[in-house]
Amino acid sequence: MSAPLDDQTRSIILATVPALKAHGLAITTEMYKRLLETPAIRDLFNLSHQQDGEQPKALALAVLCYAEHINDLGALGGMVERIAEKHVGLNILPEHYPYVATALLGAIGHVLGDAATPEILDAWGKAYWFLADILIGREKQIYEGNESTTGGWTGWRAFRVRSRRRETSTITSFELVPVDGGTIFRHKAGQYLSFKLDVPEHGSQRRNYSISSAPGEDHYRISVRRQDGGIASTWLHDSVKEGDILQVANPAGDFFLNETDRNPLVFLTAGVGLTPVMSMLGELAQAHTDRSIRYVHGADTQALAAFVTQIEDFAKIDVLKADFFYSQESSPTKESVSGITTHAGRISPDWLRQTLDRSATYYICGPDSFMRDMVDTLRDEKLPATQIRYEFFGSAADPDLVLSAA
Repeated sequence: MSAPLDDQTRSIILATVPALKAHGLAITTEMYKRLLETPAIRDLFNLSHQQDGEQPKALALAVLCYAEHINDLGALGGMVERIAEKHVGLNILPEHYPYVATALLGAIGHVLGDAATPEILDAWGKAYWFLADILIGREKQIYEGNESTTGGWTGWRAFRVRSRRRETSTITSFELVPVDGGTIFRHKAGQYLSFKLDVPEHGSQRRNYSISSAPGEDHYRISVRRQDGGIASTWLHDSVKEGDILQVANPAGDFFLNETDRNPLVFLTAGVGLTPVMSMLGELAQAHTDRSIRYVHGADTQALAAFVTQIEDFAKIDVLKADFFYSQESSPTKESVSGITTHAGRISPDWLRQTLDRSATYYICGPDSFMRDMVDTLRDEKLPATQIRYEFFGSAADPDLVLSAA
């Protein structure tokens, strides 16, 4: 573990905040350019997030948050945990960190030029390794915990596609079972799997997909939305068939049900953001919970809403009540199942205020703009932060959401 950062180092880091606000994206873009020149490092990243600029943007925000909170690093605990979980999913190891240090410090010097004095580079070198040692230590704990748990593993494990099912025209589910025939790690409902995919003509690709099946089953299910131009999602939809083998990392992620919380539950989802929530609902149904559950989902049309039949089945046995919003249907289909209500339009802040349950814990997952609307509304209504939980898909690029995610 690195020694605590001294006062002078922290003072220099804090003084670089204006430069990071002005040039942070340029620095992280240059850093990735340097980092990705090494094939062994390049293969660790989701390159689609490089092409759309999301990964450099997300890292720039993370670096800025780190600098701004250098005197109050406790505020970054949640962000550090999410990074550690992502790293474990991608099998990031201690030997990878020096490459990042070299690329980051080189990028700072390249972008800031003469303004990057030896003192600034020395301070950022110390700050980087201080944080790196925290991450390395936490990741070691997670790796060891996974390996020592029944069905757990480290590195990549071969899984066979046992079945695939088309949920909607844009979402396909894949059931995965281990090739070695062994047991599988009981994931926490809401976690994801990381994949090392060998996509023809595109080489090695890394992707994360939420587990949409309930914990404790003999398989993992992922439900993947086809993205326009998406290398991995298109390949999975068009080419991966039953019997094919995929390389999978142990389940990871810090977005899961709080087992000690007994509050009523409200799940707010949009688009493919429903996938981790389906795992949560499956676990709650298995446990025959007596907690009040409300499931709220937004989709363009009824035909594009996945798992409607499963939600209807849950409603029939009084596991939950549900609201479906269809933004491109002016006349929602009449409900055929008690406990399910359909609406025209989107899930709006006004509707959320009108239906607010101040005793409930809210779990939110969907596009960033949707999460921002929902989170801002709940905060404006003074709901405690402990009752607002949400998950990011892809590289989160909203600094406030990143820092305060529970």
